Amino acid sequence: MAHTLTVKGLDVDPETRCRHYHSEIDRIAIKFYCCGEYFPCFECHEAIGCGNHQVWPKEKFSEKAVLCGSCGYELSVEEYLQCASACPSCSAAFNPGCSLHKHLYFA
Repeated sequence: MAHTLTVKGLDVDPETRCRHYHSEIDRIAIKFYCCGEYFPCFECHEAIGCGNHQVWPKEKFSEKAVLCGSCGYELSVEEYLQCASACPSCSAAFNPGCSLHKHLYFA
């Protein structure tokens, strides 16, 4: 397994892909602000998460909240939003389409 943190979700693989997002570049998990648990996507959190969805407030963007499923590096929200869809630690490609959903995770 590429990471040691627990990632909750539906059909999660070792690089954090899930039933909903499972292309080669779908390899991040997001720690949800509301429950502090990692999930591969908002749909997994909606299905088996805390039931109290909250997004990360801007003043907390320096906190670690994104996990690279390839190497296990934890990025801060700020680091993730500025990483140009690649892990700053191992250079693994992240799905640039995730930016379409950033409002579901970050204020």
